[in-house]
Amino acid sequence: MSKGLEFEPIGWVRCGYKEKFGVPRQPGLAPSVESVIEFESPYNTDAAFRELNKFSHIWIIFVFHQVPHRGWQPTVRPPRLGGNERVGVFASRSPFRPNPVGLSVVKLLGVECRNQQCFLRIAGGDMVDGTPVLDIKPYIPYADSVDASSGYVRPFIPANVNIEFADLALTRITHYEKTLGIELRQQIVEILQQDPRPAYREDAPGTEYGMRLYNFNLRFQYIETGHFRVTALEP
Repeated sequence: MSKGLEFEPIGWVRCGYKEKFGVPRQPGLAPSVESVIEFESPYNTDAAFRELNKFSHIWIIFVFHQVPHRGWQPTVRPPRLGGNERVGVFASRSPFRPNPVGLSVVKLLGVECRNQQCFLRIAGGDMVDGTPVLDIKPYIPYADSVDASSGYVRPFIPANVNIEFADLALTRITHYEKTLGIELRQQIVEILQQDPRPAYREDAPGTEYGMRLYNFNLRFQYIETGHFRVTALEP
C-alpha cells in the first residue's frame, strides 16, 4: 500500500462564502451564487482548458481546508437526519473524513484566460472562499447521470420558507446590488431557504444568527419554523 502520497493545489476558489456557516450543504442549492476558480502556474495555460467551455457542468475535487485535523471517526451525524442519528462516515458526505477531500458538480459559466492567468466562472458551488482545488473534470451526462437509490437521503425540495427583510437591510442590499452588480437578495433567499442553522438546534423565536457573505456581516433571526427575518447587512 502506498504511503505518503502528496498532492498540490492546482487552484483556489474565490467566492462570497467567507466562513463555513451558511455554505450550502450540497452543490446546486444556491444557483445564484457565482464563484471563480483561479489557477496556479503551470496550470494556468489556455491549452489546459481547450474545449472545456463546451461542457455545461464540471466536477471539482477539492480539500476541506477548514476542517480541524482531529483524526477521523467511523460514524458521523449527517444534518439530513437531524444531527442526532449516526451513519458510517463512508455513507455520508461529511467533511470529517480519513482524507478531507470533497467532490462537487457545478455549473460552468465561462472559461477566461488573459494576461497569463486562467479563471473558471462557476455557479452553485458549496465551497468556502480560499478552498484548494486538486482537480477538475467535465461532467458527462450519459456516464455521470444514473438511475440510483439514495438511501436515507430524500430528494431535496426547497421548503416554503418565508424570508422577510427589515427596511434598513433591504435598502442596503439594494444599494450593494447596484454597486457590485450581483443578485444579493436572491442569494440570501437561497441560502436561508436551506435553514443553515445547526440541525440539532431548537431555537426560541427571535434567536439571531450572523454569517460572513462577501465582505458583509449578514444578520438574520429565526422567527418560527419556515420563517426568517433578515435584520442587517453590515460592512
